[in-house]
Order: sequence, then structure tokens, then C-alpha cells
Amino acid sequence: MQLEKQLIQNLNNDVLSAHQRKFNYIAGEVAGAEKVVKKLEAFNIAIPSWALGTGGTRFGRFSGGGEPRSLEEKIEDVGLIHALNRSSNSISLHIPWDIPGNASSIKSLASQLGLHFDAVNSNTFQDQQDQALSYKYGSLHHVDKAVRKQAVDHNIEVIKYGIELGSKALSVWLADGSNFPGQLNFRGVFQNTYESLHEIYNALPDDWKIWIEYKPYEPNFYSTTIGDWGQSYLLASKLGAKASTLVDLGHHLPNTNIEQIVALLLMEGKLAGFHFNDSKYGDDDLTVGSINPYQLFLIFNELVEGMDARGLDHATGIGWMIDASHNVKDPVEDLLQSVEAIKIAYAQALLIDQHELKAAQQNNDVAKAQDILQAAYRTDVRPLLAEARLRSGGAVDPVAIFRKLNVRDQLIKERGLKTVATGL
Repeated sequence: MQLEKQLIQNLNNDVLSAHQRKFNYIAGEVAGAEKVVKKLEAFNIAIPSWALGTGGTRFGRFSGGGEPRSLEEKIEDVGLIHALNRSSNSISLHIPWDIPGNASSIKSLASQLGLHFDAVNSNTFQDQQDQALSYKYGSLHHVDKAVRKQAVDHNIEVIKYGIELGSKALSVWLADGSNFPGQLNFRGVFQNTYESLHEIYNALPDDWKIWIEYKPYEPNFYSTTIGDWGQSYLLASKLGAKASTLVDLGHHLPNTNIEQIVALLLMEGKLAGFHFNDSKYGDDDLTVGSINPYQLFLIFNELVEGMDARGLDHATGIGWMIDASHNVKDPVEDLLQSVEAIKIAYAQALLIDQHELKAAQQNNDVAKAQDILQAAYRTDVRPLLAEARLRSGGAVDPVAIFRKLNVRDQLIKERGLKTVATGL
């Protein structure tokens, strides 16, 4: 299913006057509003192929109906999202959940919808049908060299798929770890992991990157072989310039200062990018900004300041992608909300007067520094986002138009009520 631009514009007309009043007001109140709108127009967040269906939990999964039954239908759903928000122009594939059988055909479909392919993701955290060796006790860190070779070969295969699609990065997340003390030799399995990653690194094209993700626990609950940003950073540093650390917002222990981690990785040139989500208790994979939007804003404060310091383009300097599980919401609505939350935090961070903030920091004026940050955070920047979408041909209110057009009902008619998205 595709949404015609004219149809969106017609529905925009119903709310155009109200939007214009709101935009004119904030444009008059905020210095540099036009520059913010232009940056918002350029800023896109990749949609993962596995996020178009109902993710569920380890206890159950309840289809929302009309889920994409193939990679082609997943690409069409990302096209729907991008048509509405004009901020999701790329898709990140998970192999082998979404193997492109005909790369040229898949690229052509994506191109027709204004999409390209972001990082490709490998999967060694579960056994696949007809897989020779099991990852029950790990993959790249496994004590058995044959299992490690199988996992390495899979990652190299994923790179080959990515090359066919025009991707430029491989994202690696490992479930490798242990559940009980004494189960593993920590130094030994870390060395195994490094050696395995080194083989994969050597298979990268010259213009590719490898993004190393980390996670403190789950599915293993005593140790994770790449358990925190320091371990990922160590591996990336040992591997070389094409390796860096990928930050998943949910992959931290409660109350971790993620913004400080981001600042240091960015300073060292080792921040690959983000998997955006939100959490209350652990790796909850909730809608971005639904639990702690202020933390997201503080992260973007560090990102804007740090990227400017390094001369990086905000839109392309690092990777931006959502990684969430949609259990009770419509997946498309959830993704639209997540992209909106990310861009709200980004826009608010752009409003911060960094010169004024640095002056307060140098003068140890703690109250002033807090006021500067919170003044930006408390600014309602949604009209700026709506204006950026409008100028790009998108919807003033993407979720409202998605509902007005009864898109989900149409998808159910086309695909069925009990469909299950591939790979989940």
C-alpha cells in the first residue's frame, strides 16, 4: 500500500491554519527557528525491518493484524512511515530474518518509495533451521573454534548482502555470556570474541564500518561478554578505525548516565550511532521518549555540542536507528511516535545557546546552567517539526492522518488479520 502525496496534502489543509498560527508564534519566540527547521528536514532515522510487526514477549505474541508477510511488504510499510513523516528514508535489515532474495528488485522497490538501506544486522543469538552447530553456549566467544567459524562466516555473509543493497555498515550484537560463576573464563572468551571480530573486520570493504553493540545482561544473567560501553570501546579500539561502539538506550543498568557515555565516545571518535528506545526497568524496548524524555534531551545536548566540536554533519555523521518491540500498539503508529520523540529532543537541543552554557560552566554557575537546559527542554518545538514535514511533503500530524485514512484496516484487508511478520 502506498500513500499519494496529494492525499496527504488534502488532509493537511484541514489543520493548516491552526498549524500556521502555532508555527508563527514559535518562529517569533525562538531565535534561529528557520535554521532549526532546515536541520529537521535533513534529519532522518532508520526503521529496522523487524519493527514492522508485533514483537511480543517471551511469554506470548499477539498479532495486531495486517503485519508484513515478506521483506517487500516491510519495505512498503517503511514507505508509509516515510510518506507521513518524511523523516524515515532508510531501512535496516536483520539477516537471516529478512534475506533479500533478489537484491536488484529489492533496491528498486525501496528506491521507488524514496528509501535506501542503512546498516545490516547479523544474528548469532538464536539457532536457525538447518544450522549445523548451536549457539546455545555462545557464538563469537564460543570455546569451540568450529562454532566461532560458523558465526564469523555468517557475519561475512551478511556483509555480502549489505554490499548488494548499498549498505555501508555491519551492526553486531552478541548474546554471548554466562549464567553461572565458573561457567566461562572471562579473559579467554573475550580474546575469542576479539579474534572472531578481527576476521569479520578484515572482510569489510574499505568504505564500510562495523558497529559493536553492548548489553549488561539478558539472555545471560551472570556475565555478558560485551557487557558495557568500555568493553565495546576496547574491542573497537583494538580492531581499528572502521570499528566503533553502538549505543542502544535500553542496554544499560538503571540510572546509568548515558549522556556521559555518549560524550566520551564522541570525543574519541568511536561513537557509531544509536538504537533508540526507552525503558523503565531494563531493556524494555518501549516507545522512544515514552518514559524519560528529559534523558533523551540531555543525550542530544551532548550529541549536538560534541558533533559540532568535531565538525560532523548532524544528519549523517553517525547512525540513527530505532530498535524497539511493539507489543500492544500499532507498530506503524509506535514508530511514528518514536521518530517524533527523537526529533523533538534534537530540536530542543538545537535551541540551547552553547556559548551561554559554556560561560555558565566556566563560571561554575550551576543554577544558570540548569536554567539554560530546562528553558530549551520546556519549549514546545512540535510546530517546528510539523513545519519541516509540511515543507518536505509530509503530514502535519502523521498519526492523525494514518488513522483518518484507516491504513491499518486496509492492510488487514490486503494481508489478513492473523498474519505474522517474518523473522519474529
